[in-house]
Amino acid sequence: MPDLDRVVREIAEEMRARADRGDVATYIPELARVDPGCFGIAVVGGDGEVAVGGDADMPFSIQSVSKVFTLTLALGKIGNLLWKRVGREPSGSPFNSIVQLENEHGIPRNPFINAGAIAVTDVILSGHQPREALGEILRFMRFLSEDPSISIDEVVAASEQRTGFRNRALANYMKSFGVLENPVDYTLGVYFHHCAITMSCRQLAMAGRFLAHNGRNPSTGFSVVSPERARRINAIMLTCGHYDGSGEFAYRVGLPGKSGVGGGILAVAPGRASIAVWSPGLDASGNSHLGRIALEELTRRLGWSIFG
Repeated sequence: MPDLDRVVREIAEEMRARADRGDVATYIPELARVDPGCFGIAVVGGDGEVAVGGDADMPFSIQSVSKVFTLTLALGKIGNLLWKRVGREPSGSPFNSIVQLENEHGIPRNPFINAGAIAVTDVILSGHQPREALGEILRFMRFLSEDPSISIDEVVAASEQRTGFRNRALANYMKSFGVLENPVDYTLGVYFHHCAITMSCRQLAMAGRFLAHNGRNPSTGFSVVSPERARRINAIMLTCGHYDGSGEFAYRVGLPGKSGVGGGILAVAPGRASIAVWSPGLDASGNSHLGRIALEELTRRLGWSIFG
């Protein structure tokens, strides 16, 4: 296999030099301030090898990448009962579509579009106060990444709460169908805050290791989820992890992944590595433009596509 360090460094240099960087998200005011010239990549192998390039240690708002971890927690809490409240199919629609939710009687198409992630958040919240639920999510992220410094950017969370009118509409619509159990403001408060978790590529790649290794943390051998559950989370990442750009991502990159409008992408090379990339400029579907290109290059050079 080509030298991982060298490949990662080369990709980081190539991405930093590119002029086509996409556009930063502007509908969340704080994200509009991020420098589009940033690019980071981190790859964490099962043997503990870590290869990084560019701004791999610069923290950024992970946004919807957090939905991988809230899905994992919700499945741990109620198991397959979750699928009575949220589907598992690709949406083919924008991540904040109201029309689709109306057509499907308040049941979100999958746990990674906004409506689905709000329903998942509601599951985690049930039986807790919002602060307790948020603490549980944050502790889980710190545990997986083995880094107690991971935190929530309160300025980003407040920015989302001020401008999250579409998400409020989605949540209220689901509430009218009984999909949400808790007060809408409580569920949305937890949702906005977990999307505002701040991590670096290195921290995010560390947190995703269990999905690359049959549900286990390879450094400790501790089982986070069962091998079957890890496979199924990866399957949903592959088919639904990039909104209405999920098919294009699977076609070009060939790995399970989850993007966020902060420009981060967590990708999983099963049995091999957990990968995080970050470049704030987005494509038309709301996915990191250079992040996807970098992952395509990585899988091509290393032969890591799950499709051979």
